[in-house]
Amino acid sequence: MNQLKNIDWSLIQTFVAVAQSGSLSAAARRIKSSQPTVGRQIKALETQLGATLFHRTAQGFDLTDHGQTLLPAAQAMAEAYRGLIMATAGQDAALSGTVCITASQIVSAYHLPPIIQSIRQSEPEIQIDLIASDDSRNLLYREADIAIRMFKPTQLDLITRHLGDLELGAFATRDYLAQRGPLTNPDDMDGHDFVGLNEHTLIIDSMRGFGIPAKRDWFSVRCDDPVTYWRLVQAGCGIGFAQRSVARQDPNIVEISTDWPMPKLPVWLTAHEAIRHTPRVKRVWDLLVTGLGPLLS
Repeated sequence: MNQLKNIDWSLIQTFVAVAQSGSLSAAARRIKSSQPTVGRQIKALETQLGATLFHRTAQGFDLTDHGQTLLPAAQAMAEAYRGLIMATAGQDAALSGTVCITASQIVSAYHLPPIIQSIRQSEPEIQIDLIASDDSRNLLYREADIAIRMFKPTQLDLITRHLGDLELGAFATRDYLAQRGPLTNPDDMDGHDFVGLNEHTLIIDSMRGFGIPAKRDWFSVRCDDPVTYWRLVQAGCGIGFAQRSVARQDPNIVEISTDWPMPKLPVWLTAHEAIRHTPRVKRVWDLLVTGLGPLLS
């Protein structure tokens, strides 16, 4: 026990982050540090405890038996610390400072810039950090203050609001359709190129749900990055699928009318309950509701 008396909290925080993420780089992103610093902190903690906490492997960092024994207590300390931080953040009454928003790459690139410009115009004392990522940022770790997500978060400490749905459609450029002809029913598909996903199966699964026996090699061009995917469609590489509110921003894009039922993307606004009513977070939340509203059905 004497070994634990003077341990810096940051070492415990780093230990939990590495244990949960399995790598120094992922842990560094989580706790907003650098990979070398995280590595030094793990080594310092192991030296102070006189024990090896991780096996270093080519795949990452795996807990040793000793590390597994310490992890539950360390996680409890981390939860208590996060509760303290959240409680403190919730008392901040200033309508100024930074609000961090995370959203998907498409929403961040095509919908949020004018909304953020409007937020800055209305509230010049509020600064915005935007994390454009399709990863699920963990609000419980304060990686973001507000998240815009296409699914309903289920953590108990989060406040969520369903704003509406983003409609999807099938699209191609005017030049592509002039060269290849219309697509009005599944029988016309053999004469067309489609832009698909590389590793993800979302489009294939959706098409099969329509009763179309889609396969990976049906797609002449494939890309998993959503922004690049849409740029491929805009370049005329084939027919692709996108949010209607994104496609309508490009006058060279035409929506293809088919009988295929298109799914919708639900849009959820989410924040941690401890900071949801902090004035600057509440203000940005309200302005996001106003800004996103016209895009949703």
